[in-house]
Amino acid sequence: MIILKSIFVHTYLLMKRIFIAIAFIFSLSTVCAQTLFKFAQITDTHVGGQTGEEDLRRTVKDLNQLKDIDFVILSGDATEFGADHELELCKQILSELKLPLYVIPGNHDSNWSESGANSFRKVFGGETFFFEHKGFQFVGTTSGPNMRMSPGQIPRENIVWLDSIFKAHPDKDVPLISINHYPLDSSLNNWYELVDRLHTRNIQFALCGHGHINKLYDWDGIPGIMGRSNLRAKAEVGGYNIITLTKDSVFFQERNPGVGTQEAWLKLPLRKLTFHKNYKRPDFSVNNTTKARVVWEYINDGDLGAGISTDGKLAFTANTIGELFALNIQSGKRAWVFKTGGKIYSTPAVANGVVVVGSSDNHIYGVDSKTGKEIWRVKANKAVLGSPNIYKGKAYIGASDGIFRCIDLKTGRVIWSFDKVKGYVSTLPTIADGKVIFGSWGNGFYALDVHTGKVVWEWDNGHTNRMFSAAACYPVVANNRVFIVAPDRFMTALDLKTGKVIWREKKDTVRVRESMGLSFDKKRVYAKTMDGELIGVSVYANSMDIEWKSKLKLPYELAPSAIYSNKDVIIVPNNSGLVSAVNPVSGEVVWQYKISNALVNPPLVTKKYVIASTMDGKIVKLTY
Repeated sequence: MIILKSIFVHTYLLMKRIFIAIAFIFSLSTVCAQTLFKFAQITDTHVGGQTGEEDLRRTVKDLNQLKDIDFVILSGDATEFGADHELELCKQILSELKLPLYVIPGNHDSNWSESGANSFRKVFGGETFFFEHKGFQFVGTTSGPNMRMSPGQIPRENIVWLDSIFKAHPDKDVPLISINHYPLDSSLNNWYELVDRLHTRNIQFALCGHGHINKLYDWDGIPGIMGRSNLRAKAEVGGYNIITLTKDSVFFQERNPGVGTQEAWLKLPLRKLTFHKNYKRPDFSVNNTTKARVVWEYINDGDLGAGISTDGKLAFTANTIGELFALNIQSGKRAWVFKTGGKIYSTPAVANGVVVVGSSDNHIYGVDSKTGKEIWRVKANKAVLGSPNIYKGKAYIGASDGIFRCIDLKTGRVIWSFDKVKGYVSTLPTIADGKVIFGSWGNGFYALDVHTGKVVWEWDNGHTNRMFSAAACYPVVANNRVFIVAPDRFMTALDLKTGKVIWREKKDTVRVRESMGLSFDKKRVYAKTMDGELIGVSVYANSMDIEWKSKLKLPYELAPSAIYSNKDVIIVPNNSGLVSAVNPVSGEVVWQYKISNALVNPPLVTKKYVIASTMDGKIVKLTY
């Protein structure tokens, strides 16, 4: 009896397994029969990193052996640092792919890019894409942040482009799939600008990378799918996702090159989505009670990654469309525009009727301040992302070709050049004591003789990772000392004469980063912390003596923009569009104004007004 029962149980389990196997095969065959098409999503390949090249080559070889994939999407972080040689290597590897390829950049391709995020679109032919395939529309947008550390941001020009795409394709019932490197949530400062537009279409789901894992999200009612990194990490091989669309569903399967395709980790229905109107959006209520008054507002069609300078009548700034332009100080109307061939992140400087600016088109320009007509140009070997400092008829500016130049303001003649800069320059140099002082994205920090360009001293922060470079801050000089802050969260005081360290400190409770400035009386160095606090450090102390602290309390804060002050207020920019004015004596917040939800660039602060811009293309003039 026991034997018969055992045989019965064994037979039952065997039949159950067979039934499950048949059901799975039937289900799989049904899916295959209903399949509209398949495509692959690769993301976070990080070519230039430790295993990025090898992992991508393996994936390309694997994709070329598959017979049923229609196209491939690479959703950002193609490279480790966005360097030109990394982009070229990545493109060379991908050129072996036998399938159509659509690529967008990620934060690693843009935030530390020596080309100012300009080479990506040259190498890959663009930084956005839109196409239609078997009844579906696909739209890919850039995520940033471009050259300025902050939460991500879809560039203003991408939003303008998307509006034109939707206008040219008015049928709102066509199913749409959106691709961005970042999740469509608050990790993008302007996520809502894209999401609100997608809500007007037949959006099915959105894809992203960035987080290096397979994960399902809900982005204001839109199913959001994050894909795993192509990197192997701690495994033997890396991987990517195969996405299968049927008549009513979409399946996500991880594939490991040379190993196989795993069972679907996610299945979602394809259907018309409905949305409510109560999703969280940025809060601008502070503007209802502020003491600041808006004199004028100017809205640009491109991102603004540069600060503002003035000659008293015109304000000068530049955008990522490649335009240097002037606004009338009184009215905010555009007076003239000068077009370059690349994105501009260089803050213009003006003196003696000449505006100087660098462009990612590999040139430094001298432009007539009244007319916007070109006076001269100097060619560099790579993009020019550094901001010029004009001193005694000469412009001092660094570029991405490892060269720092001194240029005659009137003629454009290069007076001297220093060609041993480690990495590229994106900062505004400080001039003091006959020295021009600046950092670079190669952990270099230099003091050059202002007349000859010879090295007076050079300092090394001891890091091998270039992300820790003291390259984004504007060096502050006071009491014969040079003060700097950096992403390693150290604050450092160097001897102005010798470059020797006077003190160098890192406080876990005071996490400084890249935003700093000098008090009006030159007795304190202001620094903004990652916890949103504003501190004042004595320029005379022999340690990081925090002798003053404001009442300002911002959320988690990354904006590297410099802090400026006059005798009445300290102006503090933040990474979400908020400008704060702080009393330099009491530390009380005098007023705040929220321009937008994007990073605030270095502001122009005068005795009578403040002009500030945000990266999403807005400029305001405020009085108080």
